[in-house]
Amino acid sequence: MGGEGPMEQRTDANNLAGNTFLHQNAHTLERSFYYFSKRAIDIMASFIVLVLLSPLLLLIAILIRQDSPGPALFVQLRVGGKRKVLDGKVIWKPVPFPCYKFRSMVPKADPSIHREYIKALIENDAPGQTSSQNGNKAIKKLTIDNRITRLGRILRRTSLDELPQFWNVLVGEMSLVGPRPAIPYEIEMYKPWYHRRFDAKPGITGLWQVSGRSTLGFDEMMKLDIKYVEEQSFMMDLMIILKTPLVLLSRKGAY
Repeated sequence: MGGEGPMEQRTDANNLAGNTFLHQNAHTLERSFYYFSKRAIDIMASFIVLVLLSPLLLLIAILIRQDSPGPALFVQLRVGGKRKVLDGKVIWKPVPFPCYKFRSMVPKADPSIHREYIKALIENDAPGQTSSQNGNKAIKKLTIDNRITRLGRILRRTSLDELPQFWNVLVGEMSLVGPRPAIPYEIEMYKPWYHRRFDAKPGITGLWQVSGRSTLGFDEMMKLDIKYVEEQSFMMDLMIILKTPLVLLSRKGAY
């Protein structure tokens, strides 16, 4: 009986290695093209939005100043994934950056209220959550918060408070689509597997925002962020972008 000789075995091994190399290279090129194109779209879209909505942005800023004392903009340190290429390899690492929002709270608001709520949410502490949700267990968001101004409640329910983040997109700190940027004290409470969400640039909208918003538990939100990280593509980004206005108009999960 004949069998494969050393020459045939080496040829098969070389072919397999060659095919693997080509596949890896093709995947790397595909990802590079995706990230390059996504960044180009982010720049164009954010610039157009900022220009077209500049009258609205100015109006909101004026209304905030009239509604309560303090600046119109609120700058908060957030953390999001940043892509780097080292020695030909792509790595992602969490990087802090200043995230811009329209101010929806009184100046110098105490962050400990939100910190305690996030702790209860991550630990699935039902009593700790419902005490801050007006007894509504379906809502996974801090709803009883005296720090929020009258106008701020409207801005939050309509997500207009997040419009300044298009500047973060324009300068490359965020993207149109991606996991929401995290607050540093939130990361201190993360379970180890949550950190996978930093393998993508943070976004203004994301998969969990169009999948239930404030009706999802923290683990569910993290799973959706990680699903986006692992499956992100032009089609997924387009689907999320198209669904975002519909979710905002329906006000599902908005509080």
